[in-house]
Amino acid sequence: MTYRKYLVLAGVTLFAAAGDSLLAHGMKQAGGVSLHDLPSLISAILNPWVALGILFLLGFFAAYMTALSWADLTYVLPATSLGYVLLALIAKFVLHEQVTTTRWLGILLISAGVGFVTQGPALTHHDHPLTELPREDALKCCAQEVVTRAER
Repeated sequence: MTYRKYLVLAGVTLFAAAGDSLLAHGMKQAGGVSLHDLPSLISAILNPWVALGILFLLGFFAAYMTALSWADLTYVLPATSLGYVLLALIAKFVLHEQVTTTRWLGILLISAGVGFVTQGPALTHHDHPLTELPREDALKCCAQEVVTRAER
C-alpha cells in the first residue's frame, strides 16, 4: 500500500464521519420529514448543516469509489470502518448523544476486526488468460472471440 492509498482510505473515513455527523445535526434542526411531504424534505435539504453533510458524503462517495478501483470491497469496507470510532466520539462529545457501553464494545470489536482484515492482500488476483496480456492484445483476443462466435 502506498501513502496515497492510505490517504484515500483516511479520506473515506473522515468524509463519512463528518458527513453523517453534519447530516444528523441538521436533521435534528429540521425535524421530521417524510417522502410523502415533499416541501418538508426540500426544506431539510436546504438546511445549511444538511447541505454541508451531503457535500461531505459526496466526498466520501468519490473517495470510496477511488478505493474500490484498486482494492477489493472486502478490504476497503472493513479498513474504513474505523470511522465508527470517530463517529462515536463525535456523537458523544459534539452532538452530546448517549453512547452506551454495549455500543462501545461493538465499536471495539469492529476495530479489532479491522486489524485482521488489513493483514491480508488488498486485491484478489485472478488467473484469467486475458489479464496476463497487454491491453491491446486482450482487446484483439476478445474481438477474435466475438468474430468466431458470430461465424458459428
